[in-house]
Amino acid sequence: MTSSRNRNIVIVGAGIIGISIAYHLSIRNNISITVLDSDIPGSGATEHSFAWVNAFGKEPRTYHTLNRRSLDMWYRLSDQLDSDIGIHHGGELRWENTENGAKTLINRVRQLQGWGYPCRIITKDELVSMEPDLSPGNVLASSYSNADFHIETDKFMSVILNKVIENGISLHSNTPVIDFKRKNDRIYSVITSETEFPCDIVVLAAGVNTTSLADKVDVYLPQQCSPGVIIKTTKCKKIMQNAAIIHAPSKKETHQHIHMRQLDDGTLRIGQGTQEGINSDDSQEHADALLDNLKTYFPAVGMASAITTPVGYRPMPIDGYPVIGFTKSVSNLYITLMHSGVTLAPIISEMATIEIVDGINVEWFVPYRPNRFNTV
Repeated sequence: MTSSRNRNIVIVGAGIIGISIAYHLSIRNNISITVLDSDIPGSGATEHSFAWVNAFGKEPRTYHTLNRRSLDMWYRLSDQLDSDIGIHHGGELRWENTENGAKTLINRVRQLQGWGYPCRIITKDELVSMEPDLSPGNVLASSYSNADFHIETDKFMSVILNKVIENGISLHSNTPVIDFKRKNDRIYSVITSETEFPCDIVVLAAGVNTTSLADKVDVYLPQQCSPGVIIKTTKCKKIMQNAAIIHAPSKKETHQHIHMRQLDDGTLRIGQGTQEGINSDDSQEHADALLDNLKTYFPAVGMASAITTPVGYRPMPIDGYPVIGFTKSVSNLYITLMHSGVTLAPIISEMATIEIVDGINVEWFVPYRPNRFNTV
């Protein structure tokens, strides 16, 4: 039962997960919300994300379903915010140029179709018809996942930040949390270098910093070190006519797959390998090589040049799956730690609000509780 007493909720972290939770909490009654961020909102993993919203290749099926539900919930969140939040529709295209790659892709698409995911194998002619500027070379198998899209996270963050401030939340940028005051099994104050914030509930949504902050109250949340690099380019003509996301194989066996998306301003975002792959090379040489690789498929990129971006460190629980929910040892500490934060933001924020405000355990989150790491 929802309490009529005004509750103070402190959210630590103003990335896409923390701010989305703040938004859903802000439309509830009798809640005072404070959001603290050690930097500028959205400047961590959210800014460095490839921002592909999808459930492709996410296993087991329960995790696939969680991502699929969230993908569909993005449309409702967009409607609620009633603004351009940077969604680029059009689906995801990919192809393979080796026999092993083609076999793997065909089997994956069959599996996803069996799970009810809207994707299909397409011909090379269909691939080129969808993207006329594409010169794919040898194509042994290709696929199209039409539900997928990408998001310009800076646009989304701008809209939702304005909304939560309009709804009365208190946002503190450049305000790192340094400790918590705790009595028995509850945190009663969040401490920063300048002041402290009394609280009834603390939501930890601090990305890679979640582990060290949880450790201050003896909560164990192990993470992998997961660096990634997504490069930018200068503006070029619109080369992606239909698809929102393209995954392309390398023409050299020694190189990884590349993935790309194009923003409204004509710039590109390019990465390599898988979304979870480790890459810490943020040199100009690496950025130039990545763009040169892309230009072999899209000569129309023309004279656009690569802009190197600093390596970004992504939240990545040790087993690869989200950590969501109240901890056993600190009863008013709610954890939200995950990779795929852009895809999962709608479902995590809306369902976490139900758990925090209404005291209901959402069954979808059962596999992802913090106590699986033997938190006591």
